[in-house]
Amino acid sequence: MYGINQRYFYISFHFFVLWCHAQGENHSSPNFNQYVRTQGATTDQLSRRQVRVYQLYSRTSGKHVQIQGKRVSATAEDGNLYARLFVETDTFGSRVRIQGAESGLYLCMNRKGKLVGKPSGRSRDCIFTEIVLENNYTALQNAKYEGWYVAFTRKGRPIKACRTRQNQREVHFIKRLHMGPPHFPNTDQSKFEFIRFPPTGRAKRNRKSHSSE
Repeated sequence: MYGINQRYFYISFHFFVLWCHAQGENHSSPNFNQYVRTQGATTDQLSRRQVRVYQLYSRTSGKHVQIQGKRVSATAEDGNLYARLFVETDTFGSRVRIQGAESGLYLCMNRKGKLVGKPSGRSRDCIFTEIVLENNYTALQNAKYEGWYVAFTRKGRPIKACRTRQNQREVHFIKRLHMGPPHFPNTDQSKFEFIRFPPTGRAKRNRKSHSSE
């Protein structure tokens, strides 16, 4: 019954958007924006999850975020296996779950504002909202504790989220591609060799005929 209600909601939402287009509704109006924000905070149980793979480069430590066991830090070098992250969408908005590809643990935040790794990312304290800032950096705000952000010191140590603000350098990150070794053996192109075939007799005759002309 829950799945039917969810499906009915998403169908109704799409019809609502079409109706707004037909009525000339201004999508910048407060009512429409509030509706989108409300539904963007609801976990999408029907749509297919989109998973991206990247690293999170910390502006303060100059290193990358890694989830190694239950410990979370921003001390990983470019290409480190523990810095490779699976980022899975939670809604049609910008809410995501972040999982360490090597450890299999999810980036989460406890009630004290401490960053920890957990084996399951279903709870709201393991969901973050990606906020693209004016300086093109990205901030990660926790979905359960609004106003609390992922942040690290210059040494790569986590900062308690209750002390963070969006305009602080400590909460600014850059999403980068993982530059580590290939994930599959057949992606290594270093052993690829070109095979050179000798020219055929026909090719020699063609060259002689062109030279005689």
